[in-house]
Amino acid sequence: MGGKLLWTPGKERVARHPMTAFAVMAGEREGSEFADYEALHQWSVDNRPAFWEAVWDFCGVVGDRGDTILAEGDSMRQDRFFPDARLNFAENLLARPSDGDAIVFRGEDKVQRRVSWGELTDLVSRLAQAFRAEGVVAGDRIAAMMPNMPETIAAMLACASIGAVWSSCSPDFGERGVLDRFGQIEPKLFVTVDGYYYAGKGIEIADKLGPITAELRPLRTIVVPYLGQAEAVASKVTNGVALGAFLAPFAPATIAFERLPFAHPLYILFSSGTTGIPKCVVHSAGGTLLQHLKEHRLHCGAGPGSRVFYFTTCGWMMWNWLVSALATGATLLLYDGSPFHPGPNVIFDYMAEEKATFFGTSAKFIDTARKEGLTPIDTHDLSAVEMLASTGSPLSPESFDYVYAGIKADVHLASVSGGTDIVSCFVLGVPWRPVYEGEIQGPGLGMAVDVWDAAGQPVRGEKGDLVCTKAFPAMPVCFWNDPTGERYQNAYFDQFPGVWCHGDFAEWTEHGGIIIHGRSDATLNPQGVRIGTAEIYNIVEQMDEVQEAICIGQPWDGDVRVVLFVRLADGVVLTEELTQRIKSGIRAGASPRHVPAKVLEVSDIPRTKSGKIVELAVREVVEGREVKNKEALANPEALDDFAGREELAS
Repeated sequence: MGGKLLWTPGKERVARHPMTAFAVMAGEREGSEFADYEALHQWSVDNRPAFWEAVWDFCGVVGDRGDTILAEGDSMRQDRFFPDARLNFAENLLARPSDGDAIVFRGEDKVQRRVSWGELTDLVSRLAQAFRAEGVVAGDRIAAMMPNMPETIAAMLACASIGAVWSSCSPDFGERGVLDRFGQIEPKLFVTVDGYYYAGKGIEIADKLGPITAELRPLRTIVVPYLGQAEAVASKVTNGVALGAFLAPFAPATIAFERLPFAHPLYILFSSGTTGIPKCVVHSAGGTLLQHLKEHRLHCGAGPGSRVFYFTTCGWMMWNWLVSALATGATLLLYDGSPFHPGPNVIFDYMAEEKATFFGTSAKFIDTARKEGLTPIDTHDLSAVEMLASTGSPLSPESFDYVYAGIKADVHLASVSGGTDIVSCFVLGVPWRPVYEGEIQGPGLGMAVDVWDAAGQPVRGEKGDLVCTKAFPAMPVCFWNDPTGERYQNAYFDQFPGVWCHGDFAEWTEHGGIIIHGRSDATLNPQGVRIGTAEIYNIVEQMDEVQEAICIGQPWDGDVRVVLFVRLADGVVLTEELTQRIKSGIRAGASPRHVPAKVLEVSDIPRTKSGKIVELAVREVVEGREVKNKEALANPEALDDFAGREELAS
């Protein structure tokens, strides 16, 4: 299986790309040349110590590497990378300052700011001193409920400089959603904001901060000004202090970076948690740094002079990924708020005005821009954009086509896939390879990715489970409050003992690329045939009448039947004629087994805070079970449309 050719990198682009310089360096060390990406990737997984040592050196990691690169254990989980190394994550992110901006920030049309490298370093210094004065030491937790703004990055860097552990979510989370996450990790300090902007409105959050901080009981709740009400909000929360008063005693000074072991915890990220309390996934400073440097430098080409944007919130792992681009010397372009306010082109305006070189967004954003008929290829100067990346859900073939027809013809489009579990990517863009419609270009360097069938055998030309057969540095250190490691084991190593099973339903293409067909746990199994939900969405959502869709497998008559829910365009009614056209389109574009037994209309599709649709939560509601953590959803009220549907009783 393979899509049509959409773009091929020119020889000059390939020649100047950092991946090419890296391959030359690695080839000289190995006494060989790498003819193509397949050869380079194969070397990277067959010779992991040599590869990861080369990444460390090429990317200029600051720290003591030690003599051992990989201490292999008896299993994938027991392998240890750089066991003797000492480094500090924040030191590496602040190691390559330039005369330009470190951060550019826009909060819709309300706030515009620029932060120089010197200003960022000074703020990190003052925050670190203030944190230490509160008794924060290595291993303590600092939690943040913050917008994607410069102070959030500075607070994270100050936290990491001490060796404390950072965890964040966005301020639109509800009270229960915050407590279900941060209540598990007992933060010593809590960093928050006096409110945020969305769709042109100032959203105050003091009413929910009071109960949150009362239960968390941090030593300090630091309130960052955004709406101009920091002092007032600080007076309403447990141990509150406005940021200005918190920093007042401290002048900028040399930052004391604590160099700690490679595997020392850096971040705690949370699973979406729509079917239970979120898992607390602990990531290491060294593993995160090295994996992100590899992806930013070698796969995305970032470096001094790059201007890197990803539309994300602080509750999504793409925020953690974005921030690491500082370690390459790149400038970060931050945006917080609605991506379509005050107008539909606001993100494209930002990319053009700030001459973004890397433009990252979600598949949903691209699909929405396509359906809105936006054509920035005609209206905006995006000449600086060299790479456009998409994640969050599979990018449909039609959206691939739209990028080249409607956004930019000469751009490296990279659909990427990984997740919270590895705070990075398994499969992503490859700057040496062409882009084919509907395909992720290939596995990341150092990632022993494969597709296996249910018997644990590699498959080509058919769908199976995405696995990784060898350890890599960005594997989680552990789950929080999982002393025996049982939950960690069950999450990734139960299906294929000793091999990481990621939970994605995937397929190799004839070009050596990957197609992600959806989550394995949302896979449909009518008549025993596994079907990825993305295969259905790619067909249905191309219809003008359908805004978006979600489908589940419903147990029925000893088997499973496919049920499709659609949110229709304004003014459209789900007639029998439209239902039949939907079914006919699916039959023709996929197969008879994909055709839903039921097509039902809903007013909205439930999504997580990071924009991912939640098939599992819908399935729980349809089957009459409680969704245990609705706070993980951006629009939990949408689930009401799926409950008690009489049409599903027959």
